[in-house]
Amino acid sequence: MKTSRDESLVQVAGPWTHRAVHAGGTRFHVVEAGSGPLVLLLHGFPQFWWTWRHQLESLPKAGYRTVAVDLRGYGASDKPPRGYDLPTLAGDAAGLVRALGETGAIVVGHDWGGLLAWTMSVLDPKVVRRLVAVSSAHPLRLRAAMRTFAQLRASRHGLAFQVPIIPERRLVAHDGRRVGRLLERWSGPEWPSEEVARTYRDVFQIPGTAHCALEYHRWFARSQLRPDGRRFARQMRRPIEAPTLQLHGALDTRILPRTAHGSGRFVSAPYRWHLIEGAGHFPHEERPAEFDAELISWLTDA
Repeated sequence: MKTSRDESLVQVAGPWTHRAVHAGGTRFHVVEAGSGPLVLLLHGFPQFWWTWRHQLESLPKAGYRTVAVDLRGYGASDKPPRGYDLPTLAGDAAGLVRALGETGAIVVGHDWGGLLAWTMSVLDPKVVRRLVAVSSAHPLRLRAAMRTFAQLRASRHGLAFQVPIIPERRLVAHDGRRVGRLLERWSGPEWPSEEVARTYRDVFQIPGTAHCALEYHRWFARSQLRPDGRRFARQMRRPIEAPTLQLHGALDTRILPRTAHGSGRFVSAPYRWHLIEGAGHFPHEERPAEFDAELISWLTDA
């Protein structure tokens, strides 16, 4: 077992290639496989690109160039002190599409990656040809749902993260044990395995990762009453014109299904909702066969 964690941990071998891509002055670690239309995969908390390992095999077989990225502050990507607001993070992803030599992509985002994808679809709509939101509500829908007791209780971890310094230390204490507990708490039965949890626990202990990951939560909560948050909310009222698929685990206890389901009102394009039975907050890992079948069926539906 490693006693010190470094960025080499994310270099997991597989039928894909690792490389660095620069976008907007930031270096991102990406993992790529296949050829064809570009599918950009954006992970959530507390994970990294490896959360998409199943899709990095199934999507290339279906004829897609598939790229998974470590988001700003995660894995082997840069960890700058600022830039963890949704407009900047969405700009990162849009810049990545262009840095990969494309003008647009199918964007698939899970959890925080989903919030980025929703935001991209509004702030840089020409870049998002299709949108897939996984276990993620539209930012305005989530903001409204936080006024209900059920979603507020489900999101209580985010409130605890507002305290400085202490939450970072708790997440990495005892060999990252709390990361494994969060994965277990938010998932359905029989996931994650000990090996999967061990991988996420190790990578989350890369220096700087815990702090950067919590800055996402801090911006979202603290900006609600600030001018930048109000400006963002006004911008996000614009309807989304990209065809949109929402995939959600029926047992999700982090973003409740009824919270996410209300996101369709922000989409003016063709919209589809699919609930994956037996899955919690990580349906693409918990039920990859069903997830991939629904995703690829929708992608091939003209």
